[in-house]
Amino acid sequence: MEELIISIMNQIGYLGVFLLIAIENIFPPIPSEVILVFGGFMTTYTSLNIPIMILSATLGSLLGAIVLYYVGKIFNKERLKRIISGKIGKVLRLKENDIEKADKWFDTKGNKTVFFCRFIPIVRSLISIPAGMSEMPMRKFLTYTIAGSLIWNTILIVIGSIVGDKWETIVGYLDEFSNIILIILIIIFIVALYYWFIIRKRKKNKKA
Repeated sequence: MEELIISIMNQIGYLGVFLLIAIENIFPPIPSEVILVFGGFMTTYTSLNIPIMILSATLGSLLGAIVLYYVGKIFNKERLKRIISGKIGKVLRLKENDIEKADKWFDTKGNKTVFFCRFIPIVRSLISIPAGMSEMPMRKFLTYTIAGSLIWNTILIVIGSIVGDKWETIVGYLDEFSNIILIILIIIFIVALYYWFIIRKRKKNKKA
């Protein structure tokens, strides 16, 4: 994967960065850290420059985010309610009211969530889906997506330009960070499942 990414970037430069980052936003397993840090390194031995490299990466981030936003919009709140009202809702012990609560939470916290999640591996891509599902205003979505992505892309590209041919070392550190985040997300998911299936059931039994 890493060799393919480097090959594409060496061949088509800015366009390669734009396309790879757009794809990375839609398919999170593709490592954006490699794209961005190596992109920074490229500015030290090619005619490519940092500002346009950052612009290309940010536009790619924006395109990928918009695609996932509309994926979320297709599976909007009303469709989710219809799904939850059936067998799936019973299995997951979810009610339509739970969807309403989640939607209201995103209405009040969505702006900050979209912005700060752009700095978190994996989550920075997936956060676009609930934004679309809650029908977050496009102007706000674009504003916070651009702001967060611009900062993240700038940091990694500049780091790549500073460390030069030692860029792989930095990517290694970022991989470890991503793995830690992934473990944390798995733990959160397990705790959430435990709450929904065990704790809520106990509360219902006590009330009964």
